[in-house]
Formats: sequence, structure tokens, C-alpha cells
Amino acid sequence: MRSVGARRVTVGLVLGALVLSGCARFDDSASSPFTPEPTLEGAELEPKKPEQSESSTTRPSGPCIDPDPAVVVSCLDTTGGLVEMGGYALVAERRTGRILQVAPEQQPIEVARVDVDPAGDGGLSDIAISPTYAEDGLIYAYVTTPSDNRVVRFAEGGPAKPVLTGIPKGATGNRGAIEWSKPDQMLVLTGDTGDPAAAADPGSRAGKLLRVNNPSSSGEAPTEVAVAGIGSAGDICLGGDQIWITDRTPTMDRLQRIGPDGVVTTAWTWPDRPGVAGCAVTPEGVAISLTDAKALAMAAPDPKTFAVTAPPSVFVANKYGRLLGASPAMDGTIWVSTANKSDGGEPTPNDDRVVRIPPPSAGGGGPD
Repeated sequence: MRSVGARRVTVGLVLGALVLSGCARFDDSASSPFTPEPTLEGAELEPKKPEQSESSTTRPSGPCIDPDPAVVVSCLDTTGGLVEMGGYALVAERRTGRILQVAPEQQPIEVARVDVDPAGDGGLSDIAISPTYAEDGLIYAYVTTPSDNRVVRFAEGGPAKPVLTGIPKGATGNRGAIEWSKPDQMLVLTGDTGDPAAAADPGSRAGKLLRVNNPSSSGEAPTEVAVAGIGSAGDICLGGDQIWITDRTPTMDRLQRIGPDGVVTTAWTWPDRPGVAGCAVTPEGVAISLTDAKALAMAAPDPKTFAVTAPPSVFVANKYGRLLGASPAMDGTIWVSTANKSDGGEPTPNDDRVVRIPPPSAGGGGPD
């Protein structure tokens, strides 16, 4: 498996064959104003790494400070994508369109904001930073507008520019995910808009894993279909030369794997449909946020064949509520985001949150 650092894109990193970004999120309804096209509202797009405070056994107290030391930040709106960047992270709020820089024991900083249509499960689903972020400060986002789902990019002081438009929009199934597979190629996972027929239609961009070539160039980027038949989109995560994707169909939730030869294999299925969402490749395996099961699952592929033959283990069940995003960190923790303010959630006064979870081998723990 690829090392934990593979999915974290830090400032100054030059991508090799694969560059990974955080992801994850899901469901719900919302009402919030939007404009016909996504636009950028101010803010610095190349945040400096926050200074890390010295470790302390005393947890600060006050509004929006969770007593749990694993909680990075509290009192967010329901979340979208998540990118851990070395002790801090960028996290998206699905309904508000805000992108926030968050770090332990520090107030979140609004880095950018895009206008979105958050109805149903739409809005700001996912974010990724440019392979050359240190030079260009570009952030990419998967968003829902009044007319479609699309991928946009924006730089400091500039408007959101389209990268890939015309992804169908429906009453549901608007979630999507983005991930760099090469410095000049982005993977885009699109939802089926609630219509399995659209996912099977080769002429539709709904329900697909798309390869988008040269997304950093001006104009609409050329695309090709890598996988069809996707249900409600979950996430994309990469490890070594393997691509892992999660999605939800009407009959099951799935973890699928695409090998370097392009062959698609269903690695694991969940007939009970626990709500697979964000995923992250770690040394222990593939961590998967389960929104409806309110837990984190760990699938352990065979190191040679990458087959998953044992049921994924489940930990931190019912501790943080509905988990959505997942991103691995260099210290071995898995950063997750929650979606308790979304439909079906039961938010606490401190929701929504970003949490650092140790892997099971380090005492991540089982159900409380």
C-alpha cells in the first residue's frame, strides 16, 4: 500500500506518478442563496501552515471547543471534502460553499467561498489542491450550480473558472469527488442523479468515474470514461498503482478497485448499506467513513493481490455521529469530518466537527 503521506498534498510538494487529495461527504437538504454561476469571494488562497502549539494536558474551554482532544475543530456547518496538509487541513462546508483552514486549538480561517446550490445532496462536495499549489495557489472544487454539477478552479483574487461542466443534476445523486491521479490528470467521480439508467448510458456524464486530462489548462478539459455504473458517489482514494472508489447503489454499498490495467474489481459490498463515504489509504488498509452507521471501517487488502477477503473492521462507532470525509495524515491518524447537521443527523451543540482518529493498531478503539 502507498504510505500515509501519499494522500496529503503539502505546500512545495512536487507530484510523482500519483498525487492524492482528501475527500468525502454526503446526503441531506438545505436552503441557502446562490448565484447562476459559482464565484469566488475574497480570501487568501495560499494559507500558511499554522503554528503548532505545544502539547498540553489541559484542554481549553469555551464555546465551540470540544472537550475531546481528538477533535480538531467544532461548530462547522455540515461538511464536504477534507484535505489534511501536515498538522492542519482544508475542509469544505457543503451548504455554505466555504473552504476553511482548520488546526488544533485554533479558530478556523475562511480561505475561500464559492456560490453553490445546496438543495438535496448538492453544494460543495469536494476539494483538491493543485499539484503545483505552492506556485499557483489553485484550489479545485466539485460543486452544484442551479443548472448542473461541475468542477471549477480558483486562485487568489480571481473568479471560479470552469474545468468540467455539464455533469447532470438531479433531485438527488449530485455528490461528486475529485482526486489527482497524475500531475496532468484528475479523476472525477460523479453521482447518478438518482437514475441508474443515466449511470449506464455511455453518452451521459452521470454515474461515472471520469479521467480529465490537463485540467490546469484554459478551457473545457477533455475527458474519458474510466468506470460506468456508479450509484451515489462516495470518494476516490489512491494507494500505489491502485485506485479505490466508494459508492452507494439501491441494493448495496460498494468498495471498488481499479488496477493499473484498468480492470475494475468489486472489493467489498455492504448489503445493509451503512452509507459509505470518504476513503483514505493507510498502512493498515483502506479506511472508509460510514455516514449512516456512524463509524469508520478498515478494509485490509492482501498486500500482493489487493483482494479484500475479510469483513472490514469497524471502530469509533457511535462516537462522533455521521462520518463523511476521510484523509490520512503523516502521523498515522485519519482525519475525518462529520455531517450531523445534514438530513438524518442528530447534531450536538459542537457539531459539525473535524476529528483525528488513530488507526485500530494504535488504539483507535471499537464502539463506545
